Amino acid sequence: MISTVIIEDEKPAARKLQRMLANHPEMELVATLHSVEEAVEYFSQNEHPHLVFSDIVLGDGLSFDIFEKVATKSFIVYTTAFDQYTLKAFKLNSIDYLLKPIDAEELDKAIEKFKSFVPAQNDSVLDLKQLIKKEDPKLSRVLVKIGYNLKIISVDEISCFYSENKIVYLQTAERNYPTDFTLDELDKVLDDRCFFRVNRQFIINVKCIKNIHTSPYYKVELQFQPDEEITVSRDRVKDFKDWLAN
Repeated sequence: MISTVIIEDEKPAARKLQRMLANHPEMELVATLHSVEEAVEYFSQNEHPHLVFSDIVLGDGLSFDIFEKVATKSFIVYTTAFDQYTLKAFKLNSIDYLLKPIDAEELDKAIEKFKSFVPAQNDSVLDLKQLIKKEDPKLSRVLVKIGYNLKIISVDEISCFYSENKIVYLQTAERNYPTDFTLDELDKVLDDRCFFRVNRQFIINVKCIKNIHTSPYYKVELQFQPDEEITVSRDRVKDFKDWLAN
C-alpha cells in the first residue's frame, strides 16, 4: 500500500481529492490536514507517508513552511491555482505540480510518476534525494494572467522566452505573454532536449526553428517571432551545434 497524506485547508477540495484517490485501491489515506500548524505537529509526531498531496496556499501560511520546519523523505505533489509558486515547488521535494481544479487524468499521471520512482517490491519510505536524481521535474505548462483571467499554456506551444525591460515574456502563435519567471529560473526547469539558452536575452524551442544562418554569425529564425533574427552568443555556438545534433 502507498501511505498518503492530504494537506488542504478547503474542506470541499479535500473531500474531492479523497474521492479521486479512492479510485486507486493501492492508495491508503492516513491523514487529512488543514493548516501549516496541524501539519507540522503531525509530521513531528508520526511516521511520514510515502506520498503527500499538498495545497500550497493554506489559511495560516504556505505549505513550504511545513517542510522547511520538518525534514521529510516523503514525495510531494503540490496542488494550487497560483502559478507564482511553480519554481519553488520544484525545489522542495516535488515530483509533480497539479493546477486546480485537479484533473483526474493529471492526478493519475502523478501517481504513476510516483510509482516509477519506487521499486514495487519495496514498501518502505525511500531516500527522496537519491530517487529524484533519476528524473528532474521539468516545466510542462505555464500559467499566465490576461486581465482578470488565467490561461494555461503548454511549453510545446512556446517558440521562445525572452527578456525585455526586466520582464520575461513567452511567445506563442497567438501573441506574447509576460511571466513571473527569470530566464535563469527557466533555464533550470525547461527540458534541455527542447529548449536552449542562445544568449542572455533568449531561450528558444528547437521545434520552432525555421532557419539558421551560419555566416558571419549564427542567427536563428523562429516561428511566431516576426521579422527578427536571434543571434547565438559566440561562446554558446559550439554548445548550440551540439544541442542541435542531439
